[in-house]
Amino acid sequence: LTPPLLEPELSCPICLEYFNDPVSLYCDHNFCRACITQYWDGSHMISCPQCRKTFLQKNLKLNRQLRNIVEAARGLRLQLVREAETEGLCGKHREPLKLFCKEDEIPICVVCDRSKEHRNHTVIPVEEAAEDFKREKLLECKVSREKGNQENLIEREKIVSEFQQLRRFLDEQEQLLLAQLDNLDEGIMKIQTENITKLSVEISRLSELISEMEGKCQKSTNEFLQVRLS
Repeated sequence: LTPPLLEPELSCPICLEYFNDPVSLYCDHNFCRACITQYWDGSHMISCPQCRKTFLQKNLKLNRQLRNIVEAARGLRLQLVREAETEGLCGKHREPLKLFCKEDEIPICVVCDRSKEHRNHTVIPVEEAAEDFKREKLLECKVSREKGNQENLIEREKIVSEFQQLRRFLDEQEQLLLAQLDNLDEGIMKIQTENITKLSVEISRLSELISEMEGKCQKSTNEFLQVRLS
């Protein structure tokens, strides 16, 4: 059983329902994430709906401890509803527990319903309460699953984007290296051509020099022979 005194501690001050994905502000007040986000979207400043303290930026910290307590309270609520269906007797009046008080989150009997304690409370059949709770849990599971799918999709898109960026970077590096190799090949070919040209010029010059020397030697030989003959 969830004591009535604990109900305000487990309920969001905005929607007055059990906390759903509870978050804490800088001032330590707690709200449903969706409730405080919607509240800020409709306000011109970032402030706490309870203490009115203003903040410079939106900073929502998940309150895991409160979330666990709320989940435990929800589980206890379901257990109480199921016990009411199986045992079916009020411990105080020994009457069938056919009703459920929404404010106190407990199954009650028709005598409890007429009592001062529950007179102004919202009371529904216990079967309807069980169905409402089941629908609520199914909706939470659906929202959680959709949130997980969305997070997985975002993560997948992030990974794909990072791989695309890496691929573009590698392609750019490949093109850069190929361009450098082309420039290097051109430089080597230019140097080789220049060296061949220089070598050809040098060979031609040496050939001319050899021819010139051969001519001079032949001339000297002829002159020597003429002198000898005379």
